[in-house]
Amino acid sequence: MDKREIVVFDFDGTLTTKDTLLEFIKFSHGKFSFYMGLLLNSPILIAYKLKIYPNWKAKQALFTYFFHGISYSEFQMLCIDFASKIEYIKNPIQIEKLNAYLRNGAKVYVISASIEEWIKPWCQKYGVQNVLGTKIEIDLSGKLTGNFSSKNCYGQEKVNRLLEKEPDRTNYILYAYGDSAGDKEIIEFADYGYYIK
Repeated sequence: MDKREIVVFDFDGTLTTKDTLLEFIKFSHGKFSFYMGLLLNSPILIAYKLKIYPNWKAKQALFTYFFHGISYSEFQMLCIDFASKIEYIKNPIQIEKLNAYLRNGAKVYVISASIEEWIKPWCQKYGVQNVLGTKIEIDLSGKLTGNFSSKNCYGQEKVNRLLEKEPDRTNYILYAYGDSAGDKEIIEFADYGYYIK
């Protein structure tokens, strides 16, 4: 029996040409608030660049600054509206590969460190139903705490999240596409792994 084909695409820098966390903040808050927020958070961002502050903590600090206290329903609407903006930063070469895999019957996953809520609406427009990303925490009043409720979906966590959905690794051929250090583990885990320049 032929093995199933499963394909994993990273999102930021692979299916898109830019980091969507920064683009989403800019879209939802405007350029002035965006740059002011980066300035106020610059000590954390510099510490991250110097590798003395972990990726997930820097990302969560930025997310908390901009989105703590917003209602989840408002956040969802922003994410749906943002899908049309992603069209301007999509990577057409990788989109064509994604479409080709879908046409050929492969099961396609998008696995990203970005927040699931703003990846899903765009992915669903392209026929990708399997989206795994970083999950956010919502308090009892329906507002974002600014914290993540899952591990940042980066590095080994991408492999872990895929295996939660597809545990029988001997039953499928895995293709993986990524562009950064956060994709190293999933690319090495794949039968066929590709770094996007």
